[in-house]
Amino acid sequence: MFFHIVIEQNVDLEPQYFGPSLRKTINTKITEKVEGTCSGQHGYIVCVTNILEVGKGKIRADGSGLATFKVSFGCVTFRPFKGEVLDCIVSSVNKMGFFAEAGPLQIFVSSHLIPEDYEYSSANDAAYVSRLDGVRIEERAEVRVRIVGVRIDAAELFCIGTVNEDFLGVIA
Repeated sequence: MFFHIVIEQNVDLEPQYFGPSLRKTINTKITEKVEGTCSGQHGYIVCVTNILEVGKGKIRADGSGLATFKVSFGCVTFRPFKGEVLDCIVSSVNKMGFFAEAGPLQIFVSSHLIPEDYEYSSANDAAYVSRLDGVRIEERAEVRVRIVGVRIDAAELFCIGTVNEDFLGVIA
């Protein structure tokens, strides 16, 4: 699920950036610092949409000459939840199951969470093949997955998914 939220972070700037383009420099620094990162609290930060407020800079007391600015900005985040259905692309297949990617998120689907009519086949390319209609879950296949578990670390998200329900599996 995508959210538009407000986050506050500190940005350190060298004295060479002080001047008329200070706000533009802060915008660039905060974008470089946070876009594409992941936090356990907010999920993946997709993009910074706008800078809402820039606090007064405080010169650091460590003698480095850096100034710290408290910046409040709006951003779009991606955070999956248990029960959410995502379309993703299979990145690897093995006997234990397969890994799929939905943007920066990696989802593991165990062989126990794949319908029983699918068999693992290692002939040619590794894939799960349906005995009923020959549909293949193979590398680069598009699949629809339901999230059944999410583990959140400080800087990473891990998900377990299933394709063993109606309307889930390979997208034709």
